[in-house]
Amino acid sequence: MGSDTDNRTDVLVVGAGPTGLTLAIDLARRGVGFRIVEKAPRPFDGSKGKGLQPRTLEVFDDLGVVDPLLETGTVYPPLRVRIGRVPVYRGRMHKLKDPTPAVPYPMVIMNPQWRTEAVLRERLAEFGGTVEQGDELVGLRQDEDGVSAVLGTGETVRAGYLVAADGGRSFVRKTLEVGFAGATRDEERMLVGDVRIDGLDRAHIHVWVRPGKGMVALFPMAGTDTFQFMAQLRPGVTPELTLSGFRKVFAERSMLRDVQIGELLWASLYRVNIRMAERYRVGRVFLAGDAAHVHSPAGGQGLNTGVQDAYNLGWKLARVLSGAPEALLDTYEEERLPVAAHALGLSTALHDKKTYKRDEETQQLLLSYRGGSLARRGGDRAPDGRRHLADGTPVRLFDLFRGPHFTLLSSGPVPAVVADVPGREIHAHELAEPYGDETYVLVRPDGYIGLATSSVEELAAYLAMV
Repeated sequence: MGSDTDNRTDVLVVGAGPTGLTLAIDLARRGVGFRIVEKAPRPFDGSKGKGLQPRTLEVFDDLGVVDPLLETGTVYPPLRVRIGRVPVYRGRMHKLKDPTPAVPYPMVIMNPQWRTEAVLRERLAEFGGTVEQGDELVGLRQDEDGVSAVLGTGETVRAGYLVAADGGRSFVRKTLEVGFAGATRDEERMLVGDVRIDGLDRAHIHVWVRPGKGMVALFPMAGTDTFQFMAQLRPGVTPELTLSGFRKVFAERSMLRDVQIGELLWASLYRVNIRMAERYRVGRVFLAGDAAHVHSPAGGQGLNTGVQDAYNLGWKLARVLSGAPEALLDTYEEERLPVAAHALGLSTALHDKKTYKRDEETQQLLLSYRGGSLARRGGDRAPDGRRHLADGTPVRLFDLFRGPHFTLLSSGPVPAVVADVPGREIHAHELAEPYGDETYVLVRPDGYIGLATSSVEELAAYLAMV
């Protein structure tokens, strides 16, 4: 969406996975000029990150994509674990929960990553945005006024800011020489792929464990006729990423003779990487998603943390580009680095315990920015719910929050200071019932409570920061 004549844009997004696409959508709906480039020649076609956590579903609600994802996705089906042909366990990874007024999406939803990305691309197109597929970033330099990025085509793009969402092997992170502390566990690898297979019911996640050989699991991908294949590998063993290689691993571990993999659609050899960038910002360049943190797949934290990186950064970039203090951008690292560290520790612990059980901690609804510079007696996720406006009209709170604006909920008259803040879109609502213990609750564009206060002066001071 930048100008083709002068190669200038406000934000250049590098990488079009879930993180980059989320950021592009958020920038587009705010009217920010951007371009999004992706070095791969075509969209990703594998299942990979398949679990969408409840908090991510709330983000997608705000961005206008939750309905198609819920229509095609499903809650994780029950597990069936066998040793050979002998059943040893049946249960669920996640406790079944019903929606509540505060938590409308209480369950983790299974959707293959290719579909999540397809839905995000379709939403981006509705704003007039497109991914520049096959455009690789090959060089960059920055100065006080912007970033000059060189593409593989030879074009130089001049951007006010650059966001690296280019994965765990991030070219941008390496170019900036940002440390990526952690470990690659070469002895812990996993064979992953998408397969078609007849003779298995699709109402369960099937797991087989064969002593001396290892584990293999098949996850039925919602809305498809495929399974995601996952098999842990012993040190020193490197199977072929071919149909025959997958068949061999499946046969020796499941010990089934009447069931065989019919087709292999996508394959990958995964090594357990547990790493985090030492910095999330270098001048006018930001790291997000796997470029900033890579996780064990346990607990489904990686994709979801990346989406929420983008959701945190998008509104801040838009605000600074429209005149807010530059210091607002420093809060991106301040808020998101500790969250990623927590998620990394959580996913690593689940991986090491080798447990299937998950709880509300992995669902990311409890994550908070308390104690940060943008959390003045706030910092927690703003829950959904039902209230009445001062005139008695019933409202759903997420409907009030949805969109790129700040939302002020007031149990008294809306103060004039709200209208006096230039360039800030603030939707103010007088509620018949209070939303909290204070007169004013200001909800940030990313759905977190920024401020809860009864002081008009404190409200004015907060708005001056953002």
